[in-house]
Amino acid sequence: MRRYRQGGAGALIKIAYRNIWRNMRRTALCISAVGIAVFFIIVIQSLMGGMTGGIEKVVRVFDTGHVSVVSADYEAEKEYMPVQYPVGNGRAYSDLAAEIETIPGVKAVFPRISAYATLQDSTVKHAMLWGIDLEGETAVNNFNMTTRNNGLLEGRYPGKDSNECAIGSALAAKAGLRIGDHIPLKTVSAQFSDKMWSPVITGIFEFDYMKFDDGAILADFGRLQRLLVLGDAAQQIFVFAGKETRSRAIASELRLLFGSGDVVRDWQDNYFVALMRQSMAVLYLVGAVFLIVASFLIVNTVVMIIHERIKEIGMMGSLGMTRAEIVRVFFFESVFLSIFGSLAGTILGGILSFVFSLFPLDFNALMGGGFKEYPVSGTLFLEFGPGILATGFFFGVIIASICTLFPSLKSAFVEPVEALRR
Repeated sequence: MRRYRQGGAGALIKIAYRNIWRNMRRTALCISAVGIAVFFIIVIQSLMGGMTGGIEKVVRVFDTGHVSVVSADYEAEKEYMPVQYPVGNGRAYSDLAAEIETIPGVKAVFPRISAYATLQDSTVKHAMLWGIDLEGETAVNNFNMTTRNNGLLEGRYPGKDSNECAIGSALAAKAGLRIGDHIPLKTVSAQFSDKMWSPVITGIFEFDYMKFDDGAILADFGRLQRLLVLGDAAQQIFVFAGKETRSRAIASELRLLFGSGDVVRDWQDNYFVALMRQSMAVLYLVGAVFLIVASFLIVNTVVMIIHERIKEIGMMGSLGMTRAEIVRVFFFESVFLSIFGSLAGTILGGILSFVFSLFPLDFNALMGGGFKEYPVSGTLFLEFGPGILATGFFFGVIIASICTLFPSLKSAFVEPVEALRR
């Protein structure tokens, strides 16, 4: 046994590696158990990462930008989408935008208007008027998260300062509207007066976001600004950063710029974004449970190996191997099983997450629909990346190895003389 001591840990690892192939069925069972656990950890992590990333994109594009600014009065009544409370106490949007653009990290600044509209002569009675800078926003944002384009399904978007609009595909289907039709509607201006408008439909869009596809009428910001008598002001200002990590710093600068009369929101403070990020802790808890359950199979296997190889353990001891060396042999066997199982699970999980990172799942069909009021795209891309694969692999190796450390210690308490008598 002196030669093994001269070989040190390398010799013990070599012995352990050879031992795991002595019973192929047992080895395959252990590798499968850990592999399945790691596979599910990677898939769940990819799924949660895809859901979180999808919600964050929808929130940034449609609800907050990287940073949004509204008046404090609007914030207090935002469920009614009032237009009588412009940003900056009614200051001209062009002046505010010029100041915001000087802040380091700001990529683009856009005005927006959201207002309720009552439809006339239609089976659909209510919709949301959405006024944006179409040319600027479509150059910066992909409105359709699935196809990664401007979301236009048919026709064209309304021209600048025109009496035109585009409507969502679901709204068009429900109301029986087509390109070229007029859509008579009534809304309330900033002066609390009723405004009648009958824009012509020039395009039908599909953002794959039911809140807009089912109930939004998209118009040019300037046209809607005049219709609602907002003057040169904007109801909302959306700021987009060159890097999303700069949003906190930009929000701080904007709070200094606007003061207490306006509310500045960072996209990371959105309720749904915070909720999804907190749910990641649950993911790791579920993953740990998966692995611990799978590790019990390795634990039982190690205990069984020790019982079956009791004479071999006694022989190891009689030939000069110390208790520590015997423990290390069995522990190295467990580590090999953990590594091979984690590698198999990582490969299978990585293939699945990669495929569905390119070809999205139908999220509405998967969850049964009903997400109109939530910032969720209709399709779901799984997240794929080396970080997810590495996390799943090392998580599997570490947890499974730790779980088998204590049964490996059992081999140290086998007396060589007693073992050889059995």
